[in-house]
Amino acid sequence: MIKKCLFPAAGYGTRFLPATKAVPKEMLPILTKPLMQYGVEEALSAGITNMAIVTGRGKRAIEDHFDNAYELESQLSGTSKESYLKDIKEIIKKSTFTYTRQKQMLGLGHAILTGEPLIGDEPFAVLLPDVLVLDKPSRPRNYSFVRLVEAWEATGIGQVMVERVGMDTVENYGIADIASTDLEPFSSVELRALVEKPSLEDARSDLAVLGRYILPAKVLDLLSDTTAGVGGEIQLTDALDMLIKEGGLNAFETDASTYDCGNQQGFLGANLAVGMRDAKSRAYLASLIKSLGI
Repeated sequence: MIKKCLFPAAGYGTRFLPATKAVPKEMLPILTKPLMQYGVEEALSAGITNMAIVTGRGKRAIEDHFDNAYELESQLSGTSKESYLKDIKEIIKKSTFTYTRQKQMLGLGHAILTGEPLIGDEPFAVLLPDVLVLDKPSRPRNYSFVRLVEAWEATGIGQVMVERVGMDTVENYGIADIASTDLEPFSSVELRALVEKPSLEDARSDLAVLGRYILPAKVLDLLSDTTAGVGGEIQLTDALDMLIKEGGLNAFETDASTYDCGNQQGFLGANLAVGMRDAKSRAYLASLIKSLGI
């Protein structure tokens, strides 16, 4: 079973400056919940209760958010606003949080390797908190991540969640080269390679990696042997390519809507998408669109 989920959360969030000068980008809100909370809820939905978070300087707000706030709770106790804290209190009750700091920003692979003391020698999940995954409203919440974990449990093979993107945008993503072209939502098939930001001519599929992984502990050894590339960064993709050759790795497709909240357009889209699932917000958005004549 997967017991631990690693959250790389040390980045500076420079694309959101000056907002992220003092506020971690992982704590930017999608409506009333910070991005990091959505990620922790995903992990909990799959039965994972140990949240291992790789942070950096200026990220104390993450730790404070997932801690009891006795003064605030006392102030709201017995009032109509007491329910606002219900979800986060339940998360704190169910979860264990451990933290370590990434002293240098040297790539996603380096961030995961920094989290090794929190993971130990066991398989683990990796969840990028600035990517919001919204499953269709007709499905249970966080359905895709739950099925990703189930794919690992069924096969014992590492899983990389992928989504279909337009061929004209493949150069913006890590693209999966799969053994079968018949991959359908919530199926898991063998990966032959991962190609980081290929040209349209070199792209071997339209399946893009989206920031959800289930990985064996072996990947930590592979990362420690990975040579730093451009900018001195250790790339996770390089270690995963070695894992494909040595032990195998599967691609798992989702049909969920995803939003890269590391950029302004994705962040705005995520707020609109979540707002449309909330009755009051949906009514307001409809009236706003009408008043703007859009």
